[in-house]
Amino acid sequence: MPTFYDPVADAGEASQALRGLAHASRAFDHPQDLYGVLGDLLSGVRSLRQVLDQLADAHLTHRDRAHDDDGSHDAGVLNARVASAWLREASALADLTENHLDTAMAASGRIAWHDPGTDTQQRWISVVRLEGAQAQAALDRIDRDGVSAGLDHLTTWDRGEATTTEALENGYVYDEPPAGSMDHRVDADTYLLRYGSTPPQIALYRRQTLPLDPDDPGASGVDGIGGPDSAGPATGSQTGGRQLPDASWFGHPGVAAVAQERGLGR
Repeated sequence: MPTFYDPVADAGEASQALRGLAHASRAFDHPQDLYGVLGDLLSGVRSLRQVLDQLADAHLTHRDRAHDDDGSHDAGVLNARVASAWLREASALADLTENHLDTAMAASGRIAWHDPGTDTQQRWISVVRLEGAQAQAALDRIDRDGVSAGLDHLTTWDRGEATTTEALENGYVYDEPPAGSMDHRVDADTYLLRYGSTPPQIALYRRQTLPLDPDDPGASGVDGIGGPDSAGPATGSQTGGRQLPDASWFGHPGVAAVAQERGLGR
């Protein structure tokens, strides 16, 4: 059987749900729930924008039946057009709200909430480090297309939680990323890019909030002590402690790994 909707009753239910949400959201005992609530709100705002557009259309569709209290059809049509125009304006504002909510949700999704009393620290984890021919290709790209081009490419090595886990397992965690002979530093939001030309090398690090380990007084690599940057010259790229063969500038690490496994690496 077809489903029949009652816009008046549904609007009443939506109003009640929003009142309930306004009451429930006065305090959040579990901030990890914020992301989910934002997602539901984003979906709701998208539906709200559609409803506003449909209400605007309905005022114009039925304008031939519009009159004012004195029976004037012209006045009724005028008010229908005015109502439709303001509803269109409200829809445009809802579209702006949707964009702002989407941006807020993306930022909220990057937050790792910790229980009160849990000590945390900001550390840098190594995402990728290139040397030799592969680093030179990256440096040439930076010279030609700018630092953002190099940053965009190196971030493709970041596999999120997997990269963080491998960095922790292999000790590629730093209070301050080692510079060595890399004399250029570029800070970009949560990432830090270091590179130098003598010898050619480039490294990308990501800022990460980690629980404080009372048994680790900062023994991870700092200023070239420990971690991949204190090792000898790399033969290729480093991703979470794995060495991959040299590849072209456009070679993704996953492709290079498969090639190595199949005996196709150089």
